[in-house]
Amino acid sequence: MALAIRAAAAGDMAPPSASDPTLGFLTKRDTEVKLPRATRVKNKTPASVQITAEQILREAQSGRSPRSKIADSVELSEYRLRRRKEFEDAIRRARWSVGAWVKYARWEERQGDFARARSVYERALDVAHRDHTLWRGVDMPNAESAYEPNVCDRAVSLLPWVDQDQLWYKYIHMEQVLGAVANARKVFELWMAWRPDAAGWNSYIKFELRYGEIERVRAIFERFVAEHPQPHTFIPHPVRKV
Repeated sequence: MALAIRAAAAGDMAPPSASDPTLGFLTKRDTEVKLPRATRVKNKTPASVQITAEQILREAQSGRSPRSKIADSVELSEYRLRRRKEFEDAIRRARWSVGAWVKYARWEERQGDFARARSVYERALDVAHRDHTLWRGVDMPNAESAYEPNVCDRAVSLLPWVDQDQLWYKYIHMEQVLGAVANARKVFELWMAWRPDAAGWNSYIKFELRYGEIERVRAIFERFVAEHPQPHTFIPHPVRKV
């Protein structure tokens, strides 16, 4: 009995490094991580055949599968049907993603199907009509001439103060591209009714100067200085050279 008691006491006096109660039945030695020794490179001479980075890239590109070529109208129709399904699935998963809608519409434009592109844009505007980036994304120069000015008119009516007046500039530019100078002038007048900053008034004055409308320039300048009676409004200004 005395020997058993001594043995138990000796176990209690064991150094803490031998065992740790927080480790269960393992000792600290068992839990030590042993890293393998670094392997020494015996032969450090350069290899006889050297591979350049250009060769690696060339081999990686050569391993790619070649692009499939569309042989006839049937394959083209199948391709377009497949791509439209992919686009529809994408906007179904991310209905509020403006980028997904614009990407879909731009693809339809590249296919020459402007009716479908307009349909995609209109569906997108039903979803995110308060997003100015979507209104700015509508850009169909080869479509019917009446569509994009109509979109611009809706955009400035809904968001007249958004995006640093970029929607107004786009609207005016589109009318000028179509050769509708009188319509562009009406857009300027509509914009001035919203009392824009000096940059907007200066754009209107420069617009009339390009078309040689001197009397209109003077009238606009008088309204401009009445709206913005600051010293920088008066001098310098191109109207003084008229």
